[in-house]
Amino acid sequence: MKNISKYEAINFLNNRDAIFLDVRSYSEFEYGHIPNAISIPIDELNEKIDLLEPYKNENIVIYCSSGSRSFTASSFLSRNGFRYIYNLTGGISPLQNYLVR
Repeated sequence: MKNISKYEAINFLNNRDAIFLDVRSYSEFEYGHIPNAISIPIDELNEKIDLLEPYKNENIVIYCSSGSRSFTASSFLSRNGFRYIYNLTGGISPLQNYLVR
């Protein structure tokens, strides 16, 4: 697991070189999210981890509102064998210009 800045996340986004995982609530996701992001709220991650299995060896950028839930999710996925996990520190707020609603 690696913590990344908004600039590194934008690089992944621009290069389409990562899967984005939104671990906020469904209502937060609907309010605005990274295009093509997968939405799995942190409290459902354990039971829905199989949905991420196809991406086990791909870059996964995990984000939430502040970076706290994404850190927890990043640690969880790393412990479960996901190899390329990136936690967006500081949350999604700095990426407002990239969100779809």
